[in-house]
Amino acid sequence: MFEAVEELVGEHADLERRLADPAIHADQAGARRLNKRYAELTPIITAYREWKRTGDDIGTARELAAEDPDFADEVKQLERRREELTEKLRLLLVPRDPSDDKDVILEIKAGEGGDESALFAGDLLRMYLRYAERNGWKTELIGATESDLGGYKDVQVAVKSRGTTEPGGGVWARLKYEGGVHRVQRVPATESQGRIHTSAAGVLVLPEAEEVDVEINPNDLRIDVYRSSGPGGQSVNTTDSAVRITHEPTGIVVSCQNEKSQLQNKEQALRILRARLLAAAQEEADKEASDARRSQVRTVDRSERVRTYNFPENRISDHRVGFKAYNLDQVLDGELDAVIQACVDADSAAKLAAAQ
Repeated sequence: MFEAVEELVGEHADLERRLADPAIHADQAGARRLNKRYAELTPIITAYREWKRTGDDIGTARELAAEDPDFADEVKQLERRREELTEKLRLLLVPRDPSDDKDVILEIKAGEGGDESALFAGDLLRMYLRYAERNGWKTELIGATESDLGGYKDVQVAVKSRGTTEPGGGVWARLKYEGGVHRVQRVPATESQGRIHTSAAGVLVLPEAEEVDVEINPNDLRIDVYRSSGPGGQSVNTTDSAVRITHEPTGIVVSCQNEKSQLQNKEQALRILRARLLAAAQEEADKEASDARRSQVRTVDRSERVRTYNFPENRISDHRVGFKAYNLDQVLDGELDAVIQACVDADSAAKLAAAQ
């Protein structure tokens, strides 16, 4: 069992030797790639070594138990540990999403429900900002269209990790499960008779693409400029600083108006465009990626919900994995780990079943 891990042991040892050579670090990009692979392999190698050691210990304990029955309990404990390590190794050997260590661009768009949906989009934004804060991630507001009551018609925010992350602990690795339609059930502030309303907001999560990930031909872009509208200070409605970029081969359109200068808005729009093109390319090239993203929002329709936030019952339900908890107030304050972990576990179990 796990014969293939022996090859990884050799690769891990080779990486360790190469990373100890100061000359390797002259090429920072190359050193980062080696460090990333080393970090991916280390948990596998550590678990494998313990798995082998436990197997040897079981053999020794059985020999001792044959002479002294007091060692029988130790045999049982070692066998249980061996089973735990076997399962852990199976999970570690499941193919990882190559984008797991990427940062993300998170888009939230109000849907059915009018002003209440826009207010809920604002609640979702605050939830993700608090979750990012709890994880020590950096956030950057890229663009937003506010509603009259203080929520958001749509908003885009970049979420970035600080430094090197552990395998499975990157921003995309956690937030990729958030894509889809989120439904809220509560009494709106504008409801005078106390009736519970249902509305929805859509969340789209994109791994942020580097320029090397996506090559954009400038000749494929149509760039329009226009005057900003909404909050923004003295430059609003006075200068043509807002930018709309159309990628003509795909028809993808991105607009940004939050920055004061046309150049800044153009750069932000290009960031979002690169992320959308990367996601589209991954979907086209990889059937698994397409399956994983099927739950991500296309139209903000209540029937396509992935999660429900029920305020009267303080309940949150994830309909994809059957998760349910009655701590909605804490979740909206950024305590999302239990909800996300349920999705991670279900995803890992599905991949493990497919690999067998």
